[in-house]
Amino acid sequence: MLAIRLQRTGRKGHAQYRVVVQEARLTPTSGRVVYRLGNYDPHAKVLNIDTDKAGFYLTHGAQPSDRVARLFKNNGVKLPDWVSIAAPIKRSVKNAEKLRKHQPPAPKEAAPKEEAPVAEEAAAEEEVAVAEEAAPAEAPKADDKKAA
Repeated sequence: MLAIRLQRTGRKGHAQYRVVVQEARLTPTSGRVVYRLGNYDPHAKVLNIDTDKAGFYLTHGAQPSDRVARLFKNNGVKLPDWVSIAAPIKRSVKNAEKLRKHQPPAPKEAAPKEEAPVAEEAAAEEEVAVAEEAAPAEAPKADDKKAA
């Protein structure tokens, strides 16, 4: 019996797949392939496939894997009636109450009034003015010491 399945290629951490037809009792890594139908890039979600040959092997009894059947269905390859696609697995979420979407909205801090920055700027200007007044008064004393 023939199987249509994905054969992993590509480097570590960046998988690419070939869509191959091979004997069902062989592993995908055995390298003994009847026909290469195309390739699939899961990162870009791009499937390049020979739809005529895929239809030929499907009508002659090749059994697609669940993933391949889902890819074929999404890309317009006509599947025979006997091909069943498994329903997606409903996964439970641990500690659902900790998800952000279940958290109460954070309290918004009141925006500071415009008067506060003006008061801070005025205080800063007063400090600069006081520092400037003190600096010239000390400067003549320093000159007196040098002259003496």
